[in-house]
Amino acid sequence: MTHLPKYLIILTLLATSCDKGFEEVNVNPVQATSLDPIYFFSNAEFSSAIATHNYQMQIVQQINTPFTGVVEGGNHNVVSDPNSNANFNSLYLQNGPVNLLTTVISQTKDDAARSNLYNMSRIWKAYVFMVLVDTYGDVPYFQAGKAFLEGINLPKYDDQKLIYEDILKELTEGTKALDAAKPIESGDLFFKGNIAQWKKLGNSLLLRAAMRYTKLDPAKAKQFVAIAVDPANGGLQDSNADNAYIAFNSTFNHPLAGYFQGTERGNVYMGKAFIDYLKTTADPRLKVIAVKYEAPGNPIATAGAEDTNPANQEGMPYGYNESTITSVAGFPGKIGSAFKYSQINRRTVGKIDAPEFFITYSQTSLLLAEAVQRGWATGNVKALYEAGVKAHMAQMATYDVSATIPEAAQTAYLTANPFVPAKALEQINSQYWVSSFLNGSEAWANFRRSGFPVLPINMYPGKDPSVKDFIKRLVYPVRERSVNEANYKEAVARMGPDELGTPIFWDK
Repeated sequence: MTHLPKYLIILTLLATSCDKGFEEVNVNPVQATSLDPIYFFSNAEFSSAIATHNYQMQIVQQINTPFTGVVEGGNHNVVSDPNSNANFNSLYLQNGPVNLLTTVISQTKDDAARSNLYNMSRIWKAYVFMVLVDTYGDVPYFQAGKAFLEGINLPKYDDQKLIYEDILKELTEGTKALDAAKPIESGDLFFKGNIAQWKKLGNSLLLRAAMRYTKLDPAKAKQFVAIAVDPANGGLQDSNADNAYIAFNSTFNHPLAGYFQGTERGNVYMGKAFIDYLKTTADPRLKVIAVKYEAPGNPIATAGAEDTNPANQEGMPYGYNESTITSVAGFPGKIGSAFKYSQINRRTVGKIDAPEFFITYSQTSLLLAEAVQRGWATGNVKALYEAGVKAHMAQMATYDVSATIPEAAQTAYLTANPFVPAKALEQINSQYWVSSFLNGSEAWANFRRSGFPVLPINMYPGKDPSVKDFIKRLVYPVRERSVNEANYKEAVARMGPDELGTPIFWDK
């Protein structure tokens, strides 16, 4: 028999001893080995709230700043990569909505017990991609969010028309498949899994998607409007209780909190067209939205007197920078380095814990009013229009109790500014513009789709030459041009120049 040296025997025993229980010892006892997909879903809802101030809200002339540099974009109709890439980077972020929702769909697709979560994810993924397509045009869709699942790190860009076709399908199928008899997902941030409300949300989003085809393909618009409004499919949002929004708090702040309350607070003002529209119609929302501070650039605690008198509000006109704005007729002057134009009310809609609204009853009612006006649905246009206006006025109380607009004031407004059938489309979509205040992506999309409100063209002399009247889309991130070059070039060849003036497919 061959005998092993004593030191080898000792090493062998030590190795065996160390290996025994190795896996158990090296497992973190408090780290989750698997997560319930509802946590991914609720995080996707939360992270869908994105900042849209440097382009979208400025393009539709609700928020303005005259400055160049880090805040430049829609104010001067120029390309600014840090600001134009914000939506792309936020939504495609590793822990962003696209990746999270793709993961949830993958994990729940074949799980009958999670059927409702699967279909809720399809609906919300459709929302996220509507924002992306409406912002950029062609974007990664069918291969998006699959780096971990399938090893696809450089996803192909898909034809925006095909993406929208799939969005219509996903919304139709996903909404129909929701079933209150199956397990309810109470971790949902919007409705705690309430299936009736999710069906109304899915149908309301389908109505929104269908109306995008108004100019491009009226027959298709009518086809999907009919599906969306059919009571047998669950109906549409019918009260503010059905609003889809995120309620932020003092710990988890609204994405625009720093812009309105932080270091940029003295640089951001209300847009002239928006303030003028609210003033001309004596809109009670003006008093709770706009304010003139005694010291505009100071924190709210030291900003001094707050003038919310509607008659004194002045919006900043577009087409100027911080130097040329002083030459505007009627220039109100400055207080230190800040201008005496109206700013957003930091105690109401500009709060750090202000809610972020995605899809609301007000917007849905106004879209339905237009669909009825066009003969694509049945109903009373005037009643739907008035319901949409009043719903947004009532919605203001969600920001702060001090922003509450009494019902008597709502009724008085509609009496003083009656619905005129001959101006139906203009009135409906101008109110949609107001109703979408702070929801920059949707306000911009509907402005391009409907052509209302009629806004003055921003004539800033240094604007991008591709912009003939208004910005049509945002350019892709510079990083995409180098990292995902082949797919980027294919998208541009199919879609048209990667410029601010290139319209997306439904914008005819």
